[in-house]
Amino acid sequence: MTTMQIEPTVDVRRAADRFASNFGWLDSKHSFSFGHHHDRTNTHHGLLLVNNDDVVDAGTGFDTHPHRDMEIVTWVMRGSLVHQDSTGHHGLIYPGLAQRMSAGRGIQHSEKNDSWRLSGGEADSSKPHDEPVHFVQMWVVPDESGVVPGYEQLEIDADLMSGALVPVASGMAAHAGNAAIRIRNKYAALHAARLEPGRSVQLPEAPYLHLFVPRGAVTLEGAGPLATGDAVRFTATGGQRVTATESAEILVWEMHAGIAS
Repeated sequence: MTTMQIEPTVDVRRAADRFASNFGWLDSKHSFSFGHHHDRTNTHHGLLLVNNDDVVDAGTGFDTHPHRDMEIVTWVMRGSLVHQDSTGHHGLIYPGLAQRMSAGRGIQHSEKNDSWRLSGGEADSSKPHDEPVHFVQMWVVPDESGVVPGYEQLEIDADLMSGALVPVASGMAAHAGNAAIRIRNKYAALHAARLEPGRSVQLPEAPYLHLFVPRGAVTLEGAGPLATGDAVRFTATGGQRVTATESAEILVWEMHAGIAS
């Protein structure tokens, strides 16, 4: 990781310019190189390597697969996602729930849109199970490799009702008392806000910021309107106001270090 001097920039990335993967059951939009999509000029921003905007059909999902040395935060917008992993952790992730998995020295997990099967047995055929789950999955590098894998989730829906920028996941000392969940990187924090039309929040200041609009529309001070799926990468700047022009939700990564090249 590095904290080198960088020039101030505000780089708007439009939703239509993202990489896209569609497998029928999965519609995924990638802000950075991912899977078979690779662009050596678009691999990360700050400490953020993955910002995938996923829609998964009912009854489908990601089968058991491995991860290593990555902090993975999942934020559900609509529907629900079932998490199970090789350390014995399992949970139902839904809107307003903060969740992270620390892959550490190695973990396997699955993520499925099949919450109706949690009680065991088959789905009730008399009830349709056709709601897709829409979520954003974000990966940041940890500041230490090879640690014991871990999992944490916590309900923060009441905090989001305030319309403020709420710390969702953080390893920063400044959030030791008020972040919902902890991640293993002392230089990074994820914030979220639900904004009604006319409401605004002020972005933090940091060497690197990443703003993503997974739902609704907002205006960014100094840069103009942002629609669903748009993102902004900030370097060496911050403090701008984000104002909702319709009901919206935003995700903001605050990062005080980058990845050494």
